[in-house]
Amino acid sequence: MDIKHCVKESFSVIGKEGSTNDGEGFIPKLWENANAHYHEIEAFVKKDANGIPIGFWGAMSDFSRQFCVWEDFSKGLYLAGAEVYDGTEPPAEWKKWIIPASEFLYVKVENSYNEIFSAMTAYLKTNNIELAGAVQDFISPQEHGQSYLYFPIKRL
Repeated sequence: MDIKHCVKESFSVIGKEGSTNDGEGFIPKLWENANAHYHEIEAFVKKDANGIPIGFWGAMSDFSRQFCVWEDFSKGLYLAGAEVYDGTEPPAEWKKWIIPASEFLYVKVENSYNEIFSAMTAYLKTNNIELAGAVQDFISPQEHGQSYLYFPIKRL
């Protein structure tokens, strides 16, 4: 597991929102909905010089919407969406979250999310590093959909 470090300023994500209260399988359903209606937000999505979106986020927050860790790592909110320009207002049926500026440790998801999450939480515990918020899932279009998990270790 190759752990990398970065600092990311706050950023905006517009997506389809759901929660663990929606039942098992709610995350794939959110992504299916977001992908089916992507054309509704495409004009607002940040893109690189080649016109490729800079990133899709499975953003997570606790129920207070303060971007704290999910309760028991199993209960919270999820937003399946794309990074957009700040100041963009979401269309009807979409939600906008502003992810707080943070220092992150991040890792490529090469096997399963659960394996990476377990390995990283063990690493953090072993190194006396506390999570400063909910873990964020980043999907890189430039890397053909490669996923990364971002573990916030300090709010800025």
